Amino acid sequence: MTEPALEALAADAYIYGYPLVADLSMVGHVGAEGLGSLPPAPFNRFSHASQLAAPADEFVSVNNDTVYSIAQLDLSVGPLELHVPDTAGGYYVLQFVDAWSNNFAYVGRRATGTAEQHWLIVPPGWHGSPPEGARVITSPTTVATVVGRIACDGPADLPRIKALQELLTVAPAEPGGIPAGLPEPDPAVPAELAFFERLRVWQAAFPPAAADVEYQRRFSPLGLLDEGPSPYRAAAPEWTAALVKGLAAGKQRVEEATRPADGRPGGDWSANLHLFDYNLDHLGPGTLDDPRWRIADRRAAYLTRAAAARAGLWGNHAYEAVYATAFLDEEGRQLTGERSYTMRFDEPPPVDAFWSVTMYALPDYYLVANPAERYSIGDRTPGLVRGEDGSLTLVLQRERPADRAEAANWLPTPAGDFRPMIRLYQPQAAVLDGTYRLPPIRPR
Repeated sequence: MTEPALEALAADAYIYGYPLVADLSMVGHVGAEGLGSLPPAPFNRFSHASQLAAPADEFVSVNNDTVYSIAQLDLSVGPLELHVPDTAGGYYVLQFVDAWSNNFAYVGRRATGTAEQHWLIVPPGWHGSPPEGARVITSPTTVATVVGRIACDGPADLPRIKALQELLTVAPAEPGGIPAGLPEPDPAVPAELAFFERLRVWQAAFPPAAADVEYQRRFSPLGLLDEGPSPYRAAAPEWTAALVKGLAAGKQRVEEATRPADGRPGGDWSANLHLFDYNLDHLGPGTLDDPRWRIADRRAAYLTRAAAARAGLWGNHAYEAVYATAFLDEEGRQLTGERSYTMRFDEPPPVDAFWSVTMYALPDYYLVANPAERYSIGDRTPGLVRGEDGSLTLVLQRERPADRAEAANWLPTPAGDFRPMIRLYQPQAAVLDGTYRLPPIRPR
């Protein structure tokens, strides 16, 4: 294979494999070190946050609306029993994500209601009978993640959240097994090829859908199908150089895919309603197995999946929550803390749950530290000041506004460039069909 062909193949492999590597790297990190207020926890046990996310939670586009409860599942020990408490109508969602970052099931207010529930989570190929009263969720991979989000109305609401968390449990149906965990990539592989080593080891341990396995075979010249000792430990310099160039090209394509297309009107929000529609093979309880929510072109789905993992790992399908982002103001200029902006909502966004605007700094999409300790603003923010006509005008700027009403409606920005995100939980039809349009960000 020529060097240019090898580089092109390596770029394709990066796009294809980035979600697996990003997902399992985060699985290992959260399990071993925790994440902000989420303490570390072993496999098959929930880790519960004790507060809303803050800048210490260095997770891509982490939300500040809900309190997280996250469990890393290892079904090598067999089925797991999941107990979900009655939330008395309160919004929550348990999102099930496989090792390839596919959302394969939902339990929660939209999907299954808010009454007490019992589930049995089973590994691929499982055959058996669930306990009486338990419904079954089949995981496509033996390692998976449950991302739990419970809506929180602020510090005063935390005792209610804690009481629910104590009743939200997962445990092996048959205790005593030892989780296999994540296979360890060869630590002797040079850092510049570490991505390919992780992909090689993890794709073998957690096979994707059959159609994807067929696609993987084309990556044989990259060493990704090699078994046994790593081919990257003492690789030929020319081969290594080609892989490194291809990896860089793949990264660039993924970064480009996370930004809105050129030619969008200034101030237009980018709400990719189909960013998480790349799961084509394993659509379990709570998902919508409908052509409207599936990317028909599997090859195109790989790039979409990589962009989603890069800019919004563990994000929900749009029918659960819509995520809209903006990089530019109404005049088409990059949003920056050097300027002041407003957003005017003549009418509230049409949602069945709630909505918020969260501020993120570039380039990492992390929350923005600020003296007010306000990281998001929305319909549940206390003290918002509305106009006489019922409209709501938000103020986005670095410094606290002097005007009392503007200070009440203030969302702090960083000193440099930023990208806000609007979340619409349980969006109504007007959002999903594009009838509703979000207001632009106007410079002052």
